[in-house]
Amino acid sequence: MIRDNQTYFNRLHVVLDGAIVIVSYVLSWLIKFNSPLATTTPGVTAYSAGTYFSALYFIVPLYLILYSICNLYNSRRITRIRNEFLEILRANTIGVIGVIVVFFMAEMNDFSKTFLALFYVFNVVFTCAVHYAFRSILYKIRHNGKNLKHVLCIGYSRAAEQYIDRIMMNGQWGYYVHGILDDHVPRGTAYKGVKVLGTIENLQYILPEDKLDEIAITLSLNDYDNLEKIVDECEKSGVHTKFIPDYSSLFPSHPYTEDLMGLPVINIRYVPLTNTWNILVKRAMDIVGSLLCIIIFAIPMLIAAIGTKLTSKGPIIYKQERVGLHSRPFLMYKFRTMEVQTREDEEKCWTKKDDPRVTKFGAFLRRTSIDEMPQFFNVLGGSMSLVGPRPERPQFVQKFREEIPRYMVKHQVRPGITGWAQINGYRGDTSIRKRIEYDLFYIENWTISFDFKILFLTVFKGFINKNAY
Repeated sequence: MIRDNQTYFNRLHVVLDGAIVIVSYVLSWLIKFNSPLATTTPGVTAYSAGTYFSALYFIVPLYLILYSICNLYNSRRITRIRNEFLEILRANTIGVIGVIVVFFMAEMNDFSKTFLALFYVFNVVFTCAVHYAFRSILYKIRHNGKNLKHVLCIGYSRAAEQYIDRIMMNGQWGYYVHGILDDHVPRGTAYKGVKVLGTIENLQYILPEDKLDEIAITLSLNDYDNLEKIVDECEKSGVHTKFIPDYSSLFPSHPYTEDLMGLPVINIRYVPLTNTWNILVKRAMDIVGSLLCIIIFAIPMLIAAIGTKLTSKGPIIYKQERVGLHSRPFLMYKFRTMEVQTREDEEKCWTKKDDPRVTKFGAFLRRTSIDEMPQFFNVLGGSMSLVGPRPERPQFVQKFREEIPRYMVKHQVRPGITGWAQINGYRGDTSIRKRIEYDLFYIENWTISFDFKILFLTVFKGFINKNAY
């Protein structure tokens, strides 16, 4: 069982980290004081070697405590390596600041700042490298069927299937699902090779065998009456228990809770762009970005305007009502790419392949996305953003809000010229459901760096639209 090895791995991690701190410290001292680059002499123009190395009695325990506080010695099977690197960086930053403060309080102001900077860099780099190597070795061991975490699911549900899906896709985690217990699904029913072993009542016979590392409670919504009893039984056995709710589709990818005088309250939806600071930062980026784009693309827009005027009758700019922030309608600007139509004909359907309403010049504008460029003025005016979910026409919003779960969540942020769904290929005549999945991911995980990433990828993926007809 994995818990028999966990203590060993944790101790080995602590020993390795302690050794890395010492090696980084010694290497920094050698470069600073005992190399051709050295400008000072220990014991003469700087503290003696004994003074420097005696500080290790304080520094090594400090760093190991910081690593423990940053959860570097907890099980990190499903934690991304970049998150572990960030925790290492955080612990080392706090550590070196702590060392400087202690030296200042001890009136040891002549401790070399260059030496401490070298130590900081070496310790971060070496610790990250060793943790990466350690993790890589464990991944290979787990792929070979060793160092596995043995799991049993209680309840056959969507949550159980999603849990098994993720375990199957990530063999490096080292999870092995023995089976599922459920009162309603027949014994022998399998999902991706994981079988229903029997009813939940069998748990009282399985737990005493002490062969499981974890119990994953994946009950369907209809069986939540049994939840307290099952948790109680698992807790008595001492086995680690997880609860995977069957209503996860209602929650954001990063749910957050509030403490209401000891009562945990789960917020159904977390939208970073409801934060005032985030709104101001994004709006500032939109204003600056749209102004730059208007200047940069002035010539292409001028050519598009002239071409539109010369190749077909009608206005150059086409204004269409769309639904934006807080479900409020606004007029979205585009270069006209179709023959002039009545409002009734326009609202009948989307543009389809070989649509006779599209002009030849308009088809070129659509394929290259030049027809979207007047929306930079929408962004400047505040009805749109550079990045966000694409806005839809009112009649389709009314249709999709009834057909697609959580469709209306997209209206909690400003619509965009480009978005996460668009650079992943969901533009034009593509799946609305998949588009909404990507839009919701963007809304719930927004950061300014995410916006820059989307804008950067739009340059390579977003301009040529193979689904634009």
